[in-house]
Amino acid sequence: MRHSRRLAVLCLVACAFASAHAALPIPKPPAIDARALILIDHDSGRVLAESNADERMEPASLTKVMTGYIAFEALKDGRLTLTEEIPISERAWKSEGSRSFVQVGTRIPVEVLLKGMIVQSGNDATIALAERLGGSEEGFAQIMNAYAKKLGMRNTNYENSTGLPGANHYTTARDMATLARAVIRDYPEYYQWYSLREFVWNNIRQQNRNGLLARDASVDGIKTGHTESAGYCLATSAKRDGMRLVSAVFGTKSMRAREDASAALLNYGFTFYETVKLKGRGETVLAPRLYKGEEENIAIGPRADVYVTVGRGDAAQVTTAATANEPLLAPADPATAAGELVVSVGNDVVSRVPLYPLKAVPEGGWWTRMIDGLLLMWH
Repeated sequence: MRHSRRLAVLCLVACAFASAHAALPIPKPPAIDARALILIDHDSGRVLAESNADERMEPASLTKVMTGYIAFEALKDGRLTLTEEIPISERAWKSEGSRSFVQVGTRIPVEVLLKGMIVQSGNDATIALAERLGGSEEGFAQIMNAYAKKLGMRNTNYENSTGLPGANHYTTARDMATLARAVIRDYPEYYQWYSLREFVWNNIRQQNRNGLLARDASVDGIKTGHTESAGYCLATSAKRDGMRLVSAVFGTKSMRAREDASAALLNYGFTFYETVKLKGRGETVLAPRLYKGEEENIAIGPRADVYVTVGRGDAAQVTTAATANEPLLAPADPATAAGELVVSVGNDVVSRVPLYPLKAVPEGGWWTRMIDGLLLMWH
């Protein structure tokens, strides 16, 4: 009897412990008054909330995120430097909308123009950069569209660098999140400028219009947008305890509404989800047999870090299974997939990640090729 009671107590304790650590039930995303929205985990790419995410929207000044991305690549490639002084054309000086107060005929350093575009959303600074990189703003718009295609932004078309309304100037919430993730991933050294609360140049103090930077210390970007026809828009990113989320909200009714909507989405994501890193970029996942090669085995792994986003408390249900495309034949090419990592949560497969040779391995000598050829006959 005493033994039975002890077992019953242990069972109750175990059940209580399991209950305390069970996954949180996930409610529906918050109801938000916006024309379109999306919330996505930056690392895994999992969409946590969306509404009209593939509907065409006017991007307004969210357009400038693409202008910045192209400028950052030019800096990385050496086609542009932060200290280079760019002449301000009459067209840039006369630009409509928000301004960085640059004067026609002057020459302004690239770094100043970039910060004027990012913090103040200056159309004049933006056009000056576009003219430098594209020869003209029209030429730069063609470059923008080429980059959009390259990044997988399937429902985006640009007519200008600033976001002024145009009949064929549009994007979607999903495409905006794709671009935001690309900026964060590819140019972290410049992405940090999106968290600047203010910028002082030529004795003029320019305030960042993203009020979430002051309201939430975890928010470090990205960009505001507004025109009469587009409404109030905001692309946002925040990082808490190693987890980064990206949101895009289009067509709210006020500055406060776009901030409240973005904050609600971020809080929802951080409360009910967690992101787990499963494998590192270049980490050996398998070392399968390589036939007819200089080496008998070849290490294969993912090209990028592998993450999965799950309901908070569900991390223990994540499993992985790796397979090689056997038989693998030399030469081994790091550009050609040689296997697959399947990621599951419980019984559901959530992603399939290609695995690549971590180095090139050429064919072996004639003897190796002959012996392995015979072995393959019985494979």
